[in-house]
Amino acid sequence: MFYKLIQQKRDEWFRSDKCTVRGFLQYIVDKGKMRDAQIEAIKTYLYLKIACDNKPLWQLFSEGDFLSIDINNMPLTVRSREVLTNNNAAATLYEYACLKTDDGKIFFPELKKTIETEPDSIEYEQVFRDIFYGVTYPDYIFSLPMGAGKTYLMAAFIYIDLYFSGNEPDNKAFAKNFMILAPSGLKTSILPSIKTIEDFDPTWILPEPAASKIRNEIMFEVLDEQKTAKKSNLVRNPNAQKISHHQLNESLRGLVTITNAEKVILNKVDKDTSSNLFSERERKEINEYNELRSTIAKIPRLAIFIDEVHHASDGDIKLRQVVNKWAKGSSFNCVLGFSGTPYLSSADNVAITATLPMKNKNLSNVVYYYPLVDGIDNFLKCPTIKISDGGWEDIVTRGVEEFLTKYKETTYKGNIPAKQAIYCGKIENLEENVYPLVAEIVSRHGMNPSEVILKYHDGNKKYPAPTGASAEFAALDTSLSKKRIILLVQIGKEGWDCKSLTSVILPQKGACPQNMVLQTSCRCLRQVVRHAHETALIWMNSDNGKKLNKELQLQQHTSITAINNAGGKGHTLVNRYSRMDKVKLPPITFVQLKVSWSQDVIEQQRDVEAELRSPGIMVPARTDLIRYMDVRGNYTSEDLMAVINGNDALPVTFSEWAHEIVKESMGTMTMVEIKKHYPILHDIYNGITEEHDGCRWLSPKFNHAAIRANIRRVFVPKRRITTKEETIPQEAAILTINDLRDTIDTDKPETYFPNQEKVKQIVEGGRQLKDNVAEIVKSMKKAGGMDAAIKMIVDNPDSYEDMDGGIYNRTYHYLPYHFDSSLETNYFSQTLLSIINDRKLEVYYNGDDTLTDFKIRCYEKKGSHDWRYLGGYVPDFLMLSRNGDNAIDQVLIIETKGEGYAAKFKERKKFMSDTFVAMNNKAAGYPKFEYLYIEDTLKPDERERQTLEAIKKFFK
Repeated sequence: MFYKLIQQKRDEWFRSDKCTVRGFLQYIVDKGKMRDAQIEAIKTYLYLKIACDNKPLWQLFSEGDFLSIDINNMPLTVRSREVLTNNNAAATLYEYACLKTDDGKIFFPELKKTIETEPDSIEYEQVFRDIFYGVTYPDYIFSLPMGAGKTYLMAAFIYIDLYFSGNEPDNKAFAKNFMILAPSGLKTSILPSIKTIEDFDPTWILPEPAASKIRNEIMFEVLDEQKTAKKSNLVRNPNAQKISHHQLNESLRGLVTITNAEKVILNKVDKDTSSNLFSERERKEINEYNELRSTIAKIPRLAIFIDEVHHASDGDIKLRQVVNKWAKGSSFNCVLGFSGTPYLSSADNVAITATLPMKNKNLSNVVYYYPLVDGIDNFLKCPTIKISDGGWEDIVTRGVEEFLTKYKETTYKGNIPAKQAIYCGKIENLEENVYPLVAEIVSRHGMNPSEVILKYHDGNKKYPAPTGASAEFAALDTSLSKKRIILLVQIGKEGWDCKSLTSVILPQKGACPQNMVLQTSCRCLRQVVRHAHETALIWMNSDNGKKLNKELQLQQHTSITAINNAGGKGHTLVNRYSRMDKVKLPPITFVQLKVSWSQDVIEQQRDVEAELRSPGIMVPARTDLIRYMDVRGNYTSEDLMAVINGNDALPVTFSEWAHEIVKESMGTMTMVEIKKHYPILHDIYNGITEEHDGCRWLSPKFNHAAIRANIRRVFVPKRRITTKEETIPQEAAILTINDLRDTIDTDKPETYFPNQEKVKQIVEGGRQLKDNVAEIVKSMKKAGGMDAAIKMIVDNPDSYEDMDGGIYNRTYHYLPYHFDSSLETNYFSQTLLSIINDRKLEVYYNGDDTLTDFKIRCYEKKGSHDWRYLGGYVPDFLMLSRNGDNAIDQVLIIETKGEGYAAKFKERKKFMSDTFVAMNNKAAGYPKFEYLYIEDTLKPDERERQTLEAIKKFFK
């Protein structure tokens, strides 16, 4: 969240006269080669380098460089105001605490309250030192999602520093030499991509001839040697020797070294050669690595770039130890980190006071943050994420079939075909399960498995590494590759840059490390053609889906739903089943009210002249209350304004006005009739219009639509409406089988009840542990050491329920139910199911109007015989009993409603309670129907009490 304060002041600086680089930035924008994420990062970089003098973050925050709030306009105690006014660190920390989260809440209310009530209890400058890890040098992290172009951004920073350091040689804010560190575990995937810095076109950010001049200055050295150089008496470490080939004095500039953080820089960093525990060989190796670090320390004006910095945090203590030593040199410049996932494996804990900790799982030194969701359909493909509760075989089958259906003919620029990656977890699973299944699928699509499937893994004793797989893998993004589906084990999780990869499948838990589901699933999002709308397909099982959502919330402050909404529709497959063969639910017989209307003319002749002169013809304008609001949401004033139809705000002639009256009659009157009364109509027209600029305008003082309607009524014969009421016997099925699809593709799986695991248990039948018992056992197993107690519970017959009978044969005529609200879900699962458990009653959900025929026509009665049709109504729940012939005997119709919908439902509720129930009970000759209305204003125990009362009163 600290980056928000930085960005706020950054934007303010770029708007001010103090900004000296607006023209520099405008060149980059006009060139149009850098992405918006990169340009915004460059803005932050220039701001920190120029306006902030490349100072450490703790110092910038303590000195108030990012302070924006006005203390004078805040409600504070005298002491807290005094502290915040005189202490910039305190004011900045207070502003940080007062930041708003995405849902509008105070970010750190406990800190805010502490500063307001106990301002002297905090050592503000020390807190900022602790927050930013106690470093004394500039240490900035730029967070951009994969595909945003972090590598090119590094190149841009290098050229920017060399450009400004050349123009201002004495300005130590800008570096002259650079070292790029990559985590060891990612060397095979990240180091090659970092080398693309060499391919960066500097004219994207610098004009000629400056761009070419600096490009010619840059010298690249890759430090990847692991063995001592032979026949070297002066330098024993070959990587140190590479650096020493350059003259290590203040004149050195443009050196870019690329290496591996752990294996080259940090190896044996904490070893002391004075110990007798080391052999001569080990002591020699330690000295060699110390020599390399010592040589690096001599590089002048050095900037350290750490790619995928979240991995470096695992060895953060060692890295800090090394960098801190380098920073003691007078010309050390800065550390820049780059990451799409800038968070810690465990929360960082900073003591604000003795009783108030600050816990943060995000790296606090993030100075720029670009969210993943903003990259969708910008520089990333638009994904469709599908999460299935099915088994791995079902997920692979569906995923491959859909990929081949959608992308079989897709080729990208350069005639490169779209590809799909399937992460298999283990080599045996790839070879024995996944490959045979995928080979069968591609064969059905007329493709040769050996040509289109690539198996890539490191091999084991049983299955050696596939011959040539490494070369094939490296060539995937070229037109030479004919591979379409890549089966992987522990490869391609992060840093794999294959733009033609269009689909990813994570079919089971363990397909990739659980802390890398986000990085792995997003491998297929890299855009191929700049600014093109490209799509991607991601399939995974529910375990990986939950992990992905958790990672998105933690790292990107977003969710699968938000990602799907940004790039398309999100999907989870829900399997559905009919259970009509189990519950054998017959149709419901009832009577439906039918009201029909007919018209009779009761007065043909009318005194048109007299009625047109009636004062009732003229209707004043209708007014609406208009309330005015300021930008803070406060109402400032209100006013009454006349409501004017758009056409009434135009000039109109008498002839146009008269034709409008006839046109609006919809054929019930003609111009012949109206012309007979033109003189009187002219008087009305003159009375409701005003003359301006030689034209007559309809006056805003009148309701002109109502006046025209009154005039038409004068010409229409008076009629009498006759109402006919009938009760029509009907028979309705509460499940129309033809409309029940086997699977539902939904972005809201939480609205389906029960979940897919429970659905599977019910459908497969047998005996299962009751839900509450299963939760207890799960908790006990997690706690450990309770085997005897668990066995006692598991061996108890009362712990089980019959999934093929009992309560499950008195509900769930199909599975799962699709509820519209949490009220429906909670009322059904917590109240209705428990009530029928020990009663001979059944309860079914009827609220899905696409699946039921039990729909009721509702009317509102006006007077003794006048009815108004309200529309159709589909009740939520039906609780019923059966007679000896297994036919439905009694039905309690239950409706649940949120408070916000109660007013609109008032008329239907009255019809059901007063008319439908009475009408049907009369037709049946006994109390066959009853109606119960449950509103969300009732507490759960009150809902249950009212339901039980209705049951006892109604059912026999």
